[in-house]
Amino acid sequence: MDGPSGSGKSSASRGVAKALGLRYLDTGAMYRAMTWWMLRHGVDLADSDAIAVRAVEPEIVSGTDPEGPTIHVDGVDVASPIREAEVTASVSVVAAVPEVRSRLVALQREIIGAGDIVVEGRDIGTVVAPDATLKVYLTASAEARARRRHAELAGTTVEAQQAAMATRDRLDSTRRADPLSMAAGAVELDTTALNLEEVIAEVLRLVEERRGPAAKSGEPRRGRDHTYERT
Repeated sequence: MDGPSGSGKSSASRGVAKALGLRYLDTGAMYRAMTWWMLRHGVDLADSDAIAVRAVEPEIVSGTDPEGPTIHVDGVDVASPIREAEVTASVSVVAAVPEVRSRLVALQREIIGAGDIVVEGRDIGTVVAPDATLKVYLTASAEARARRRHAELAGTTVEAQQAAMATRDRLDSTRRADPLSMAAGAVELDTTALNLEEVIAEVLRLVEERRGPAAKSGEPRRGRDHTYERT
C-alpha cells in the first residue's frame, strides 16, 4: 500500500492486516529510524556522501505485529522519537540517498519473505514488491491530508501541515532513487471522503476480489483497476 503522507496508509494497513490475520510492515518507520540515527550521530544531512557511508552502520529491527508494531535501532526502542518534528523534517532528505534506499529495501524484502504481509510505504508496489498480489495507492486531497495530520500532532496548524506535506510530496516524488509514484496495475483509492472503517472495508473487498476464480485461475483481471472515489 503506497501513497503520500496523510493518505491513511498506516491506519488502513494495520486494520487490513488485523482483519486478515497477516503481518504488517511500516517501511516509513525504517527510514525514520535511519534518520533518527543519523541525527543522533551528528551526520551532516546536507552531505549525501556522508549519509551514504554511514548507512551501513545502524541495526534496524522492525516488528510485524499489527496490534503493536515496533521499531528498534541498535537495540533502542525508537517508536516515539522517530515521530518527532526533527526527524519528520529530515526524513525525505535521508530517504533520497540511494545507498540508504538500497540497504532498507533489502531489509524490507527479507522481512516480506514469502508474503502473508501488508506493507505500506512509498515505493512498495514499484520497487520493493512489484509482484504483490494486490497493490493499492491511497490518496486524498491536500486539505484532508493536512487536517488528519493536524489532528495527530499538537502545537501546529492545518496550514502549516499542508505546507510541510507539499514540500515532502515534492521531495518524495522528484528524488532520483525510487520516487513516489503509483505502480502499474495498482488500484487508486481516494480516501478524501472516507472514514477509516470504509477504507479498510474497500481494501478488504479488493483482497477478496483478487482471491476470486479469475485470480486463482491466472486469468487477467478486467475492468476493476479504477479510481475509487466517494463524493
